[in-house]
Amino acid sequence: MPENDVPMWPSDDKDTSSAEPKGTKGESEATVWLPMSGLANGKTEELAVPKVTPESGSWFQPVVEVEEEPDVPETPTPQWSAFEPATPVEPEAPKTVFVQPVQPRRTDEPDWEQFDREAATPAREHELARPEPRPEPPQDQPRRPEPSRVDPPAPAPVPSATMHARPVRIEPAEERFDSEATVGIQQPEPPSQEPPADDAESAPAPKPKRKRKALLITTLVVVLLLAGMGGAAAMPKVSNRLGLPWAPNAPKGEIPKPAGVTRVLHGPDINGAGPTKEGLAAALAGPAGAPDLGTLTGTVVDAATGEVLWDKNSGTPLTPASTTKILVVAAALLSMEHGTQFSTKIVQGAEPGTVVLVAGGDPSLTALPLGTDSPLYPGAAHVDDLVAQVKKAVGGKISKVQLDISLFKGPTSAKGWDPEDTAAGNTYMAPVLPVMADGGRTDPKNDHSPRVANPAAALTQKIAGKLEAQAGGTTTAPKDAKVLGEVKSQPLTEFANSLLQLSDNLMADVLARQLALAKGAEPSFTGGATATMDVLKQAGFDLTGVQINDGSGLSDQNKIPAKVLGEILAVSAAPDGKDPRTPKLRPLLAGLPVAGGSGTLEKRYGDPASAAGRGWVRGKTGTLSGVNTLAGVVLDTDGRMLVFALMSSGSDQNKGRAALDVVAATLHKCGCR
Repeated sequence: MPENDVPMWPSDDKDTSSAEPKGTKGESEATVWLPMSGLANGKTEELAVPKVTPESGSWFQPVVEVEEEPDVPETPTPQWSAFEPATPVEPEAPKTVFVQPVQPRRTDEPDWEQFDREAATPAREHELARPEPRPEPPQDQPRRPEPSRVDPPAPAPVPSATMHARPVRIEPAEERFDSEATVGIQQPEPPSQEPPADDAESAPAPKPKRKRKALLITTLVVVLLLAGMGGAAAMPKVSNRLGLPWAPNAPKGEIPKPAGVTRVLHGPDINGAGPTKEGLAAALAGPAGAPDLGTLTGTVVDAATGEVLWDKNSGTPLTPASTTKILVVAAALLSMEHGTQFSTKIVQGAEPGTVVLVAGGDPSLTALPLGTDSPLYPGAAHVDDLVAQVKKAVGGKISKVQLDISLFKGPTSAKGWDPEDTAAGNTYMAPVLPVMADGGRTDPKNDHSPRVANPAAALTQKIAGKLEAQAGGTTTAPKDAKVLGEVKSQPLTEFANSLLQLSDNLMADVLARQLALAKGAEPSFTGGATATMDVLKQAGFDLTGVQINDGSGLSDQNKIPAKVLGEILAVSAAPDGKDPRTPKLRPLLAGLPVAGGSGTLEKRYGDPASAAGRGWVRGKTGTLSGVNTLAGVVLDTDGRMLVFALMSSGSDQNKGRAALDVVAATLHKCGCR
């Protein structure tokens, strides 16, 4: 057995890795000694570096690339330990295995957890996975490390007889450090903040494979993005929007210089010559005589002069349907402050823990969340606002919410109404009560959603739920009770605007009761109708033939001549300063729906015969069985404002509406001189 096969520990810095066999020439020059720290007994011994191969087994597991030879017999495991070398068993037929040195992969922060007692060297994270821990063998048996996976063989250097793997040195604390003679094996570095300067200089820099891969991916993404942007920019729609030079809509010549434009808004013409009676009669002869209108009465008035230009039995009282609302709104605007608001309160109840919802006559109170304006009643108060005030004022537990609806008197439906008008599920009316949410609708955003049978009780239940209390039925609030919360409706002018736009029957009858309260009359159907008539008469309007039973026009027993409607609208549209009643009545015109644009006229004036009136006609509609009415204002082609009131009886609903629209559109097309 060769002498250098006996494992010996070197004690100095002499390196014998390239020394020739003992006894050969150059022995003294080839021997280099390596310094070693003290062993377990604190002494330094000089041991010759043994010749070992990965197949012979050792206490370290080099990460090496091995050029394997077929049919190599397994080398018996040497019997030695880290501190007391033993004579290894000589292999029967040893074969030389050539080991290709592998440069260690350096990192700034080595993972020291890899260097446990059973792992001789850390595995490269991109090559080897850390083996699962195995049970330690008995102390009296040698430890044989598990074979590790190696990389595919690379071109090996020219083999020589002196190329051997080197052992590692193990300190008594079982820390392992590689000898400088251990060439080609990946070595762990001792934990330190900075590596030694000489090692840092000598260690080759790792190849930036990942950086090159990331750079390649980034470049590819950028190229794809640029290609996508280029493709998008080539699309006509995109290039037009961005104003690119190749856009189809790009200017083909020089951009013209901007020209100054002066726009002046002005009102209707009140100084020029208006239409003549003869000219207007000739223009309306055909449209006003259409058989689809049934029995027609009406009037046309020049708003600038107050002159009646056309008249057809305008003094004959006919069922007005919803044009009745013009009388109620006019009376309210004439007798009440335009900023009047209607209040809803919650006050302290007579019993501890009890509160009372006091109705103030505001059906527009909305259940929509705070911050969401009602599309039906813009500017309406919120139920959530009222509840929040009560919670803040009480600060404790509320057990019961009661309802006080004593503000209104009399029945909740009027004479001449169809019994189904206030039945649950109808879409145009609810019982006339002094408090409710969203006009009693089940959907606060849909004007045509079904109404509930008892909207006041439904609101009480909703508020009780928000206060975590029980609804306690109706009562009368204690006099001078402490107010815990209060919200107010939109001002009267906005209230009237919503009423006219939607032709809201409930709001009209509530407004008639508010007018009765303002005039000291009973807040009922009878009191509201009486107050309306009284205010208009006192304002100088001739109400001959007028008979009303409600404020909404649902009653088929209401009678109003077209002349009265025309006169009220003519005063509302008169030039400023001409009539003292005009400033009070002017908001009435703002609430009239626009043909083809808003309210109850939004879906009308789409036929070719009436399309000329789109945007020019503003009017209040009225519809009942066999009744179609339309009253409002229109500008003719000369800019003259004309007031009209048209009432049709005995006509089909759809055909009668369309025929009335043609008459109003004809007024717009007419210069009629």
